[in-house]
Amino acid sequence: QVQLVESGGGLVQPGGSLRLSCAASGRIFSINAMGWYRQAPGKQRELVAQITSGGSTNYADSVKGRFTISRDNAKNTVYLQMNSLKPEDTAVYYCNVRVFVAPFRPLDDYWGQGTQVTVSS
Repeated sequence: QVQLVESGGGLVQPGGSLRLSCAASGRIFSINAMGWYRQAPGKQRELVAQITSGGSTNYADSVKGRFTISRDNAKNTVYLQMNSLKPEDTAVYYCNVRVFVAPFRPLDDYWGQGTQVTVSS
């Protein structure tokens, strides 16, 4: 199995910054895409940002220019640098990793436990 450990959430004032981290470990042959999703109360989970194994990135329109996703392949870790945070960014943030656990196996999806980000004065 694959384990994901998230860190970096918390309470921050509007305009502030936070950096989320998600480290993957366990039975990993190779990692395909890594990403961050978020879910606010009463809303559906939505994609925030994703980065492929080749380094291509994709962002939700609402975070473009404020958030930056990156990955360290040697550490199997994905990061989300969040700047200029707004109250509407408040949500539980979930790490998602798409993994090949063995050659010739299909991709498996794994999710982190979620970390709360609260933007409030």
